[in-house]
Amino acid sequence: MGTNQGGEKWGPIRLVPGVTTGNAWAFMLASFFGIGMLTFVNIGQAYVMNEILGIPTDEQGTLSGNLAFATEIVVLCVVGGFGVASDRIGRRPVIVAGMIVMAIAYVLYPLAGSINELTAYRVIYAVGMAATTGMLGTIVNDYPEDISRGKMIAIGGIFNAFGILFVNGGLGRLPDYFLSQGFDGVAAGRYTHWIVAAIIIPVVMILAFTLQGGTPARKEERPPVSHLMRRGLSEARNPRIALAYLSAFVARSDLVIMGTFVVLWGTIAGIEQGLTTGEAVKRATLIFVIAHTAGLLWMPVMGLIIDRVNRVTALAIGTALAAIGFGAMGLVDDPLDSGARYLFVLLGIGQVSCFFASQALIGQEAPVKERGSVMGMFGFFGAFGILLATVIGGRLFDTWMPAAPFVLVGSVNVVICLLALIVRVRHGSAQSGPESTMKIDARPGTE
Repeated sequence: MGTNQGGEKWGPIRLVPGVTTGNAWAFMLASFFGIGMLTFVNIGQAYVMNEILGIPTDEQGTLSGNLAFATEIVVLCVVGGFGVASDRIGRRPVIVAGMIVMAIAYVLYPLAGSINELTAYRVIYAVGMAATTGMLGTIVNDYPEDISRGKMIAIGGIFNAFGILFVNGGLGRLPDYFLSQGFDGVAAGRYTHWIVAAIIIPVVMILAFTLQGGTPARKEERPPVSHLMRRGLSEARNPRIALAYLSAFVARSDLVIMGTFVVLWGTIAGIEQGLTTGEAVKRATLIFVIAHTAGLLWMPVMGLIIDRVNRVTALAIGTALAAIGFGAMGLVDDPLDSGARYLFVLLGIGQVSCFFASQALIGQEAPVKERGSVMGMFGFFGAFGILLATVIGGRLFDTWMPAAPFVLVGSVNVVICLLALIVRVRHGSAQSGPESTMKIDARPGTE
């Protein structure tokens, strides 16, 4: 692994030359609000379906799956383009634009008067989500030296988790608060969404001036767009990149399945038990918070594992833990039962482990000058996995059992774990080389 000593130290992280500690803090701000605000769609959606649109509870799993399907179709169409764009104009303008689009979507979301309108607003959200998540995944691999990659991903994940806790544990309570103040259900939902959108705007303004500008290659060295588009797929000839692409199939599915169906499952269970929609959403959100808190506490451990073992081995460990955590959901009868909470702890640990290990492997293997393009293809495979998991899982949620989407993803994690073991035995360790470190060209005019 490269250990270029020319970069700054940021706590335990050695940054690549050209990246400052201020850039690192800016990335953590993006991690906190970017992922946190993205996950709010699951809380907002459960509320909109029940309180604003009045969707029958036995149809909400399918509808949630369909909305996630629409999201991932959009992601499949645009995520590669965002990756290529980031290699040409820089990461910063792409993530800033993505978060602005996400804010617009949250302004519109609670105004939906039909399923078709809700789907249209979800498509707008999907464009912002693709740009934001794609750049977060790219930047977390741009900034650290490879020897610090696992720790950087873990610290970024901790900020992700705190952001999710802030949104779900704090902003997720706003609908119930507005109801208690005498507002009707429609107004409560709208005001909550608009507060979320309003928070995003000052964050975007800060990021526009504090994230690292420029691209990994100097302007005269930047590969042409046609080359970048080909490289994302051709790099799969590297068996470890091919494995990372397949791992994206479950790594992002884990996160979205957990976000989409945990809150929905708990909300429906609460309504069936006679709770108001606001109270049901609040209690369902608590389950989500428990899972993410468990993941938060586990993140430093997984980060250390990733930096101390072969990255393919780390992926095998991560997918094994995910298979256990997601498979354990099949044992849950009532998600609001306090006795089931330890199983949601396993779920949070498993989701984090798979996601971190997958990010570290692709970050290690992706060539520096085409990293955005390779990460775009990584996102493409992730979107395709989410597409299948949410559509199939949503229907199984309604027709079989609410835990079905989790059991489905847990089963796929078993397959990826076995493939990781095969790659580890047959192809061994990655070859370190000159592209294991990078220097971002941040000269004026490079954006």
